[in-house]
Amino acid sequence: MSEVTILVADDDRGIRTVLDQALQRAGYSVRTTGQTLKLWEWIKAGEGDLVITDVVMPDENGLDMIPRVRELRPDLPVVVTSARNTLLTAVRATERGAFEYLPKPFDLQEVVDVVGRGLAPALGGAEEPVAGVPDEDEQMPLIGRSPAMQDVYRVLARLVGTELTVMITGESGTGKELVARALHDYGSRRGGPFVAVNMAAIPRELIESELFGHEKGAFTGATHRQAGRFEQAGGGTLFLDEIGDMPLEAQTRLLRVLQEGEYTTVGGRTPLTADSRIVTATHQDLGELVRAGRFREDLYYRLNVVPLRLPPLRERVEDIPELARHFLNRCEHDGLPRKSLSADSLACLREHSWPGNVRELENLMRRLCALCSDEVIGASAVRGELSDGRAASPGAGPQTAGAQSLADAVGAHLRAYFDAHGDELPAAGVYDRVMREVERPLIALTLERMGGNQLRAAKLLGLNRNTLRKKIRELDIDIDTGNGAG
Repeated sequence: MSEVTILVADDDRGIRTVLDQALQRAGYSVRTTGQTLKLWEWIKAGEGDLVITDVVMPDENGLDMIPRVRELRPDLPVVVTSARNTLLTAVRATERGAFEYLPKPFDLQEVVDVVGRGLAPALGGAEEPVAGVPDEDEQMPLIGRSPAMQDVYRVLARLVGTELTVMITGESGTGKELVARALHDYGSRRGGPFVAVNMAAIPRELIESELFGHEKGAFTGATHRQAGRFEQAGGGTLFLDEIGDMPLEAQTRLLRVLQEGEYTTVGGRTPLTADSRIVTATHQDLGELVRAGRFREDLYYRLNVVPLRLPPLRERVEDIPELARHFLNRCEHDGLPRKSLSADSLACLREHSWPGNVRELENLMRRLCALCSDEVIGASAVRGELSDGRAASPGAGPQTAGAQSLADAVGAHLRAYFDAHGDELPAAGVYDRVMREVERPLIALTLERMGGNQLRAAKLLGLNRNTLRKKIRELDIDIDTGNGAG
């Protein structure tokens, strides 16, 4: 393969050296330079079979050269490397026509593998550029430069210019909707609407009307025609969050839409065209739901065209400082006091297990901004908030040894109550009082977790729906928010 030449452009002499050595060991001839101008001279002269270029060069941005390369030598593969490891860098490399994007630091064997793929004659060219990507200094849609997030960025960069159906999986709080929005905002449908629907928050009896719309008089209470989410998302992206909670009857209608590209409203007869990109998300194992008969297998394969897994925060702890600073800056923008984190507080954050993932980190930063009096937040403040919030964290697992159980908390409350009353304890009513205090937050928080869906809340609590309604009235719980009204 001595006749195959790789052109390498990087302003870092060390990187040029290691790439030169690795590629020569792989059997390639290599020419290296620290100037984009010299690289362009070689390309214009017809030299080289593949290009590896850094983005930030002293004389020109490596990305800006790629369109000229495509115009002059469209069959010359260009591999882009960069230490600016963000989603925007990956997207821009792909949109300009780069064959591959490799974030620094990269694995040398990976570089050799990419070069081999780039030189393979069976591989086609890159996709056409997508115009109108936001500037680098605009708010980043995703934060993190860890290897786990780099994998996400590279997949997203390949997907934004396609119409493929994407299924985003990951634990609650990992940022699945942010990824769906990035697919929309950087894709060809960004001029259309982005419509998000949470399947878990819609009552079962209303879900088909919510998705497909209804005609006037289609059912009791349908006083006018209502456009569904498919119609609202026309020309844009429809994001179906928590798709695993979609009931089977609605799954059947969704499958028909995906197969035929059209649907009818509830009570309607005229077919409407479905013109939206479908992106779904779930924190559940849909394969297990399929085996349990709770999710249609044919729909699963229709939706799971391109799977994209988001890593939990515990798998990307190196991103925590950048994420924390981002959330603190957002807090300041929202009017909260300016804060920063000490080195020991950052170490404390890295040690936490983060059951609530990025959402838990964001909420923690907001609490610290609001409650911590010091401008520089120390480890003691972080530990205190993590300790106070761990039991209430929605993603928290079983309590660790030494943590106060519910029984202990109730016992301590009763002891304090009895001690406060001494010999003047009431003759009756303690049982009802305690049960009300326990029952009210239990039902209110369950309703909140179920998005106000009383049927799902009753099922989770193990209550009859009529019993739940009665308790809601008795306990004066606001069913719109799940909070007690009084």
